[in-house]
Amino acid sequence: MKGLFITFEGGECSGKTTLIKALKEYYEAKNYNTIVTREPGGTPIAEQIRNVILDNNNVAMTSKCEALLYAASRMQHVEEKILPALKEGKLVFCDRFLDSSLAYQGYARGLGFDLVLKANQFVLDYLPDVTILIDIKPEVALKRLSTRTDKVNRLDAESLKFHQLVYEGYEKILTIYPNRIKKIDGTKSEKEVVAEAIKIIDSYLVKLCN
Repeated sequence: MKGLFITFEGGECSGKTTLIKALKEYYEAKNYNTIVTREPGGTPIAEQIRNVILDNNNVAMTSKCEALLYAASRMQHVEEKILPALKEGKLVFCDRFLDSSLAYQGYARGLGFDLVLKANQFVLDYLPDVTILIDIKPEVALKRLSTRTDKVNRLDAESLKFHQLVYEGYEKILTIYPNRIKKIDGTKSEKEVVAEAIKIIDSYLVKLCN
């Protein structure tokens, strides 16, 4: 069976990590071969780029530099990890992908979707089979930051206005890729969110088997 490339999008603290963990456990119990990866990162080289992007000391980083670093990390990630896994018939659960760059750098940073797409031209042939967008307003999601034990990174620390722009960006992207992106209400219970995501993914798995 051909692999399935599934990405998860949303603003900071939207619940992507929790959802992905639950889905991995569910599908592994169903005997699907799954891998979980993330962006920026996913491979040793891409993780090094991630460290540069998210370092709180790099406040002088320009928006264009940020966008290009994401694109470089993504290309390495696709070639080294995602494509080989898909060729092996695996379910690939990826925390963020191109849509994040469109929302964060293209819209919230004001670079425009066209510029971001040009920077990512090498991966446009490898768009996800399905993208699950967790919909939760930033003013609600960011309240979760106070309960997180990991370090707040450079993007986490951006203003509420920036995160509101990211949210608006995702809404715009949804109108561009309505067939690929499926929105889930992130204010629902964890059980409800997981169940809805499973329903979406299963519909794509059925198509693969037919």
